Amino acid sequence: MNHPVIPIAAQDPSRQRKREAPRGRRVDPQALQEVRALLGDGARRRDLLIEHLHKIQDRFGCIASHHIAALAQEMRLAQTEVYEVATFYHHFDVVREGEAAPAALTVRVCSGLSCEMAGAAQLIERLPAILGREVRVLAAPCIGRCEQAPAAVVGQNPVPNATEEAVATAVALRSTTHQPAGYIGYQEYKEQSGYAMLRACAGGARDPEQVIASLESSHLRGLGGAGFPTGRKWRIVRGEPGPRLMAINIDEGEPGTFKDRVYLERDPHRFLEGALIAAWAVGIESIYIYLRDEYHGCRALLEQELARLQANPPVANMPRIELRRGAGAYICGEESAMIESIEGKRGMPRLRPPYVAQVGLFGRPTLQHNFETLHWIRDILEHGADWFASHGRNGRRGLRSFSVSGRVREPGVKLAPAGISVRELIDEYCGGMLEGHSFYAYLPGGASGGILPASLGDVPLDFDTLQPYGCFIGSAAIVILSDRDSAVAAARNTLRFFKDESCGQCTPCRAGTAKALALIEQPHWDTALLAELSQVMRDASICGLGQAAPNPFDCVIKYFTQELA
Repeated sequence: MNHPVIPIAAQDPSRQRKREAPRGRRVDPQALQEVRALLGDGARRRDLLIEHLHKIQDRFGCIASHHIAALAQEMRLAQTEVYEVATFYHHFDVVREGEAAPAALTVRVCSGLSCEMAGAAQLIERLPAILGREVRVLAAPCIGRCEQAPAAVVGQNPVPNATEEAVATAVALRSTTHQPAGYIGYQEYKEQSGYAMLRACAGGARDPEQVIASLESSHLRGLGGAGFPTGRKWRIVRGEPGPRLMAINIDEGEPGTFKDRVYLERDPHRFLEGALIAAWAVGIESIYIYLRDEYHGCRALLEQELARLQANPPVANMPRIELRRGAGAYICGEESAMIESIEGKRGMPRLRPPYVAQVGLFGRPTLQHNFETLHWIRDILEHGADWFASHGRNGRRGLRSFSVSGRVREPGVKLAPAGISVRELIDEYCGGMLEGHSFYAYLPGGASGGILPASLGDVPLDFDTLQPYGCFIGSAAIVILSDRDSAVAAARNTLRFFKDESCGQCTPCRAGTAKALALIEQPHWDTALLAELSQVMRDASICGLGQAAPNPFDCVIKYFTQELA
């Protein structure tokens, strides 16, 4: 989730992750000169705070107190505001006076469920002795490479299927940057009829009403979790007074999810064309793309391709496009996404129409989309609504991109009919289970989607089909467990993630995730107390994290009683 203006951390002083903010300090002239040099002639608006913090972090390897004071003065912000934002995010290293700066090189090893199952804990334990004191080794929350488990990142360079030797080699070679290769660039995309649909729309061959009606007939829904019908969303925002904005979410922070990254690494202009068609149909003035900071290679790719697109635009009067960089946090949504979570019930976020239109960036009507939703726009308009709707099983319609990881032979992004069952997905798309492993359980919607046993492996995977079982599909992140795993261990892993990622803004989530983790780490679970805690978290948490965090342990109690005996 994204906040292209200023993050909630800065809007609400209660959201601070690490420690108490320092008292205001005098601005050091040299630090001020350094900050001004980094910012150059760029704007000093509040919504650029995270971007400017990245410049300091990238240049100095940390964010020192004197740079916080200098940046605050330069941006006309309180020092506490800058400090609270900087300390909220994982990828900013705030160093107070008298503290040593972190090691020059950081290696992050994913501690997410799929990586834990693949041996990440042992890697985290052994690497410090191998790499030495000059390298910092950190356990990181999901980095969006679950199909490459265990995954590590050396500097900004991902190491798939990481081993001690592979990480050590990358460190020795100082191989710290990465850019995907072999993707379809701007020129090649145009040669493959890319942007022809956009030109047809802008040239009058199609009108907005026709396009919106086609999307409504296709049954395309938001593919980031909430599943709100795309055509209806466009119609609602189009009906609001301008100026209108668009926010595109490529945060993909749900553990188990990596589909957007895979598509972006292969065909970035397909989603950009979808975004520009949406902008034309809805009347969008500016587009903000929020990309999670773990996707360093994708950021370099997008910066390059956006520059090519804007230097030679396919249509006149193209809206302004801004790429914004995350900093390592699960909950940091732009306002409409936050409302989406706030309005969620029972851990199942639902996007209510009024908020789509009336709450947005800078207080303006904002069309908020997940990457994959826009990825499908061109195909639907070229092939027709019936083409997309004709796919599906078990009475469901459309296609879904499933991020599959865990104990299968062939993990990865699997494009399959909506409504397929997990058993069919494993057998038909993933090459079956790993040798010597038997299907035991699965997470149908990432860390927050709950855990179901293999006996429910024939339930259709789609929106609204999993709720009767206390689960939801979300972004279609499927993690497969085998008879060598346990649902209890999976629940503990997900609760550690939720506890660490809770923003702390509301007590039911902040205290609830910590208390729940403490309870389920015990050898014997107090199921009555957990049930009471779950109800309080669901009823009183203000966003989807606290409402969905109980799903894993609730499912263990409901479906895996044999593990609690």
